[in-house]
Amino acid sequence: MKIFGVPFCETHVSPMTTAWHDIKTSMNLQQPAPVIPPVHPDVQMKSLPFYDVLDILIKPSSLGVSTAQRYHQEKYFIFALTPQQVREVCISRDFLPGGRRDYMVQIQLRFCLSETSCPQEDNYPNSLCIKVNGKLFPLPGYAPPPKNGVEQKRPGRPLNITSLVRLSSAVPNQISVTWAPEIGKTYSMSVYLVRQLTSPLLLQRLRMKGIRNPDHSRALIKEKLTADPDSEIATTSLRVSLMCPLGKMRLTVPCRAVTCSHLQCFDAALYLQMNEKKPTWICPVCDKKAAYESLIIDGLFLEILNDCSDVDEIKFQEDGTWCPMRPKKEAVKVPSQSIPKIEDPLCDDQITHLRLSIDLTDVCDLSSCAPAISGSSID
Repeated sequence: MKIFGVPFCETHVSPMTTAWHDIKTSMNLQQPAPVIPPVHPDVQMKSLPFYDVLDILIKPSSLGVSTAQRYHQEKYFIFALTPQQVREVCISRDFLPGGRRDYMVQIQLRFCLSETSCPQEDNYPNSLCIKVNGKLFPLPGYAPPPKNGVEQKRPGRPLNITSLVRLSSAVPNQISVTWAPEIGKTYSMSVYLVRQLTSPLLLQRLRMKGIRNPDHSRALIKEKLTADPDSEIATTSLRVSLMCPLGKMRLTVPCRAVTCSHLQCFDAALYLQMNEKKPTWICPVCDKKAAYESLIIDGLFLEILNDCSDVDEIKFQEDGTWCPMRPKKEAVKVPSQSIPKIEDPLCDDQITHLRLSIDLTDVCDLSSCAPAISGSSID
């Protein structure tokens, strides 16, 4: 059990134990320190772009394995809120349809591996069960297994336990954690007071970081188009689309991650909106990690988008310059029967036959008019 983030264990003290304690005290014997599960302040959780941490309610604390509990481990944690923290949570409350409540300032519970080599991502122990103030907290559903025969795991994500927390500075809150131990793995748990952010705010922060100098992208273009002496094939130009691969629409805020090696950009606003709904932070161009903190707005693509409003594709040259790729106009197709063929000259016999047929036609037309002429009277 923990009180205010510190493990606490209640024990029954018998009169015999008290007497022995008095004897040892009188003999000036040192009392050994009680065994306390280690707290890992060196364990750092990976920062979440859509949350600002306001306070740490329980530092990352190890879920130590007890030999007394063989199959399932259980540990208790207790924390309390200050009056200021209670006020911040309450004023951020928003009532949703159906009588539900939502909070922009939240109490957030997180789990991770007890590793100190780098900031840790959210990771749940096996068979995890959480109770907050005696009430069961519903966990996210299982993700589909990547391969047949692989055990299903819940996707690691922070847990918003605000709805089960007592919003009072006078009454503490208790968290019960039950899990199944794993060989070679230990986990840590922590609780934070956080403020939830929105994608427009993250886009504003991204703009405030500044725009990547266009010369940086030009240098990258020259590097990609530099001839390789060991290669028989030389690339002299590079075609890049001005359409976002996510929404198939023209880019408005072109960005990419500094960890990506490609020039193709995606739209920052749309990328943040998609990760606000389902945080994956995967580049839509190369399918590699594209964390929020590694995103940059490309200044060269901004210039191109402002200069060319009617094209969707451009071509970069070896010297870093570019030109628009306009679609070729389709030629108007005319039926071949309406165009006289002049490539095959007519022979003399064909011309004579043609003239003869015309003369005969004229004669026939005149003969048909003869009766009408002969039958008329001339005064």
